[in-house]
Amino acid sequence: MHGEYKVPGGKLVVVDLEVDNGRIADFHLAGDFFLEPDDALADIDAAVTGLPVETDASGIAAAVRGALPDGAQLLGFTPESVGTAVRRALVTAPGWRDFEWEVVHEKAVSPAMNLALDEVLTTRVGEGRRKPTLRIWEWNESAVVIGSFQSYRNEVDPEGAARHGFDVVRRISGGGAMLMAAGSIVTYSLYVPAALVAGLTFADSYAFLDDWALQALRSLGVDAVYQPLNDIASPAGKIGGAAQKRLANGGVLHHATLSYDMDGQVMTEVLRIGREKLSDKGTVSAAKRVDPLRSQTGLPREAIIERFVQTFSTLYGAEPGHITEEEYAEAEALVEEKFSTDAWLHRVP
Repeated sequence: MHGEYKVPGGKLVVVDLEVDNGRIADFHLAGDFFLEPDDALADIDAAVTGLPVETDASGIAAAVRGALPDGAQLLGFTPESVGTAVRRALVTAPGWRDFEWEVVHEKAVSPAMNLALDEVLTTRVGEGRRKPTLRIWEWNESAVVIGSFQSYRNEVDPEGAARHGFDVVRRISGGGAMLMAAGSIVTYSLYVPAALVAGLTFADSYAFLDDWALQALRSLGVDAVYQPLNDIASPAGKIGGAAQKRLANGGVLHHATLSYDMDGQVMTEVLRIGREKLSDKGTVSAAKRVDPLRSQTGLPREAIIERFVQTFSTLYGAEPGHITEEEYAEAEALVEEKFSTDAWLHRVP
């Protein structure tokens, strides 16, 4: 069995192994990482060989860590990444290039329509009716998008939202509120089969699915890093955040919103950002936590999006695609039935 795992911001970890009577046999680790001392590679191979095939990623990592000699240096990978690669080998998880990808960047639609498209396209990928897809959002009005489990009254100041022209909608994924001022955000959605993230922990899948975006940002001169669980950041501050929803049919929605430009005063008047949420962030100002891409790159929003599409297409062989009329119609119906209703918006009061 063969497994690979590209460490976000790091190196490629490759494992080859056999299974014999329910245990890992003939295990070999390889990759473009750095490891000192040199013979620690044999220690890692020996530590994994013999483990039960049911051992989870953290258990494999613990075995690797316990076998390393004092002072060992692992550069570009970690014991946890070895565990992830092993789990992906055992479930025969495919890689990015094992799929045919489409990139969709189409007309601006309402915030509610964007959310409905997320559900429709994720469902279709899970059913095998659509190729795995990267979609760049465009929207025709400003909105606050709250997470599936957030309290409306705790997150949003309705008067402030109305005064600044922000609609309020609720998405199907968890996570925090996104302030999406028209033209001031870069948002993308990935619709992928669950097989792509097989063997990854839920937390690891976030960094795995956004690694291409970090590569795009770095190519623009942004020192982008991933901060668990779901933040994309730079030394100057947070750039954006991601969220996920996994459907029972095998479709996975992963979407991220990055700040291109922002008005910190508007943010504080539209969102109710409590001190408890900021207590572990080292600041009392939500606005000061964010460092928009406009100030970091000096580029137009369109140029950043172009680099995102170019990077994704080059890495994974993606081709331009489009949303069908049938998919638009299905999403429009879902807006009426769900995303524009008070019952959905206030499902958590």
